[in-house]
Amino acid sequence: MTAAVAEFTVDPWDPGYAAALAVEALAELGPTSAELVLDVERDAADWKPIDPPPGTETPEVLLIADGVRRIDARVWVHDPSSPMPTPGIAASFAAGIVECGPAGASLAAVEVGRALFSASAQTPEVKTPHATYRAERASGPSMDELSLALQRQVTQLEVDLAVRHRSRADDLLLVDGPLRGRTHLPRTVGYIKTHHAAYLPGPQSSVVSALSPGQRTPVFLMGTSWRRHAWYVRLPVGSAAPWAGIARCEAGAELPADEVVRLADALTLVLPSLAGVDYKDPRAPQNLVPIGGLEKLLRHRLGDPRLLYRALRGAAGS
Repeated sequence: MTAAVAEFTVDPWDPGYAAALAVEALAELGPTSAELVLDVERDAADWKPIDPPPGTETPEVLLIADGVRRIDARVWVHDPSSPMPTPGIAASFAAGIVECGPAGASLAAVEVGRALFSASAQTPEVKTPHATYRAERASGPSMDELSLALQRQVTQLEVDLAVRHRSRADDLLLVDGPLRGRTHLPRTVGYIKTHHAAYLPGPQSSVVSALSPGQRTPVFLMGTSWRRHAWYVRLPVGSAAPWAGIARCEAGAELPADEVVRLADALTLVLPSLAGVDYKDPRAPQNLVPIGGLEKLLRHRLGDPRLLYRALRGAAGS
């Protein structure tokens, strides 16, 4: 007997209206009071802005990885064995790596993926004249769970590209966004441009506000739903706002403290030269120039959303 094949229909609601909750925020969900170990590098009472010491070694090659995602359509998966359809999303995503070295920045790798995500065991692969959306199972039917399933695919694509294209033992990989899911990669640091929570107590938070461009806070250990080392750094910025130009960096919790300190010093020296400028990018300076350029390229590689939406509706017969 041939098993019944699930069908799907496309929701006519503009998929852009489903993106109000940032996926980066979802990845950061956890207790509001983070576990903190403040004396990793300095005693908590001795916190002050840190300048990288003379002789700090910077990597000859800095790899920057980023990914983008887009919901092309919201769908309903019709499982013949279920009386109710299951919500899902058809999404395009891409990841890329920029190599920054002595000769400047160059594109090292780009890859695009597409998938249909739903909690149904009968989620179908969807083939259209313009793209194929492979079937991916989400843990549940809510938009949060579908978005997290999509984010996991983006993260995995970034990891795969990084593993394939890291050719030097001493290069440094900077990933745009939290490090979660990538802590096993060597010499890898997460780079967080926006802040959804104030993790530090008042005295240490005031050190963040006191940073000058090119300075960082001491390294500390933090845990929400997962553990990692972290530090804050200020990039060159014209605004006098207390947290203007502040980015947070993350490294694996299992790394020795002295190794994390070396990574923190190296990046504090390198990042200012890559900072975005406000007349070109409204997210400057935290949105680094290589990241901004890579994001633009990756979004272009996702293809025309109107064409893909029409193709999905055609494949669904709607």
